[in-house]
Amino acid sequence: MTGKTILYIEDNELNRKIVRDLLKRTSYTLIEAHDGEAGVAKALECRPDLILMDIQLPKISGIEATRRLRAEAATAATPIVAITSFALSGDDQKARDAGATAYLAKPYSPMDLLKLIRRLLPEA
Repeated sequence: MTGKTILYIEDNELNRKIVRDLLKRTSYTLIEAHDGEAGVAKALECRPDLILMDIQLPKISGIEATRRLRAEAATAATPIVAITSFALSGDDQKARDAGATAYLAKPYSPMDLLKLIRRLLPEA
């Protein structure tokens, strides 16, 4: 039996590697997308149990991607964690208004991210 699936939508390879390494020792399965449009498509195709959404993305923003996922029956209730380095610009409120379940500002402690993931999506 495989673990629960997490989709990480992030254009920065280093950030993806940090999360990849973090989740390696867990039962979670990680899938990745490199931009907002690909992230929405992958979420609808794979139906992940949780989505980590960078806000500053190519093609469409994480805010717009979150709105689109909330409008789809398949992903309307999927927990979405908005992640951004623009913590002071009101992105947290914009993310919540778009439908994000939780918000995490960069830089963050990988262990804080893992705690948040486990709170929203307990390991199988």
